[in-house]
Amino acid sequence: MTCIASTCTRELRDHEIASAQLLCDPCLHRMRGWLQSIPAQLFVLREGSMQREVGGGGRTGTRTAPLPGRLDTLNLVGPAAAGTVVDPHGDQTGDMPIAGVLSSWVLLIAEERPARLPQRQTEEALADWLIPHLGWSSQQPWSGELHDELHGMMRAIWGITALQPRTRAISRPCPRCDRLELSRTDGDQYTRCGFCGTSYTTQELNDDAERRAAA
Repeated sequence: MTCIASTCTRELRDHEIASAQLLCDPCLHRMRGWLQSIPAQLFVLREGSMQREVGGGGRTGTRTAPLPGRLDTLNLVGPAAAGTVVDPHGDQTGDMPIAGVLSSWVLLIAEERPARLPQRQTEEALADWLIPHLGWSSQQPWSGELHDELHGMMRAIWGITALQPRTRAISRPCPRCDRLELSRTDGDQYTRCGFCGTSYTTQELNDDAERRAAA
């Protein structure tokens, strides 16, 4: 059985299947890391929102005053609409606000689990609330959508803050496919193979090194 996150091809381990998980441990770990990084990301976003958008060269005329900030940043840190947004004409542009992404999942989990809603509706409070509920969420049929939507939100954030974790190559063969395609991302407790998609803990890699040395 494969992890249901659309960006993941890892086979679920026996302990994950026994726990009724539909998302693998590495995906869960990444989601926790994303949510834990929200306060730092917001600090950079809000600082950036004070910067006016810079246009191209030359003089241009306009009948309206320029917006006091970058549109892409303001979209992310702006308030979220209450309820479902209907856009029959397709004229809604830009990324969904962070608060909107997080609050929609908070409301779903609070209703289905059930659980008490966070007292505050800030992005930081919503992210903090979601973290302890990720384990339970990984057992739900919509957990892949949760992972993918959080990933899309983070990609939009990283595109502005440039605070995306760096990925470094690991110069050792993959224990499964023997290819030199291993890498590890900052803050990730797993080393991953870019060829076969398998993820390994440090202990699993050390065990493989011992087996190779003894062979």
